[in-house]
Amino acid sequence: MTTIVKIHRKGQMTLPTRLRSLAGIAEGDLVQATYQRGKIVITPTLVIDRSKFPTADDEYTPEQRRIIDARLDKADQDIKAGRMSKAFSSHEEFIADLHKAAKKYGIKKTKRSAK
Repeated sequence: MTTIVKIHRKGQMTLPTRLRSLAGIAEGDLVQATYQRGKIVITPTLVIDRSKFPTADDEYTPEQRRIIDARLDKADQDIKAGRMSKAFSSHEEFIADLHKAAKKYGIKKTKRSAK
């Protein structure tokens, strides 16, 4: 379906009712406009009212929140001080690092017992 739309002075457009209803767009709804391959594409956008969702403040007592915040603060301090594990890109890299650390501390490998 092709429709001619007039652009008003302030950049506003008036879409015909038929097009709006086909796209599920009502007056006052927000849309996203993108430029793709020489065309302007208008897509309906959903806006989420975050005030309708519960927050962590609603789920914990003030005492529980203080404990959680204290633990998060300690974790932030550990990260800033460099007291954390490095990230590994594979389990092989992780195992190799474990063996390296074991050698450093003089820990010897033991064979797994067959079950």
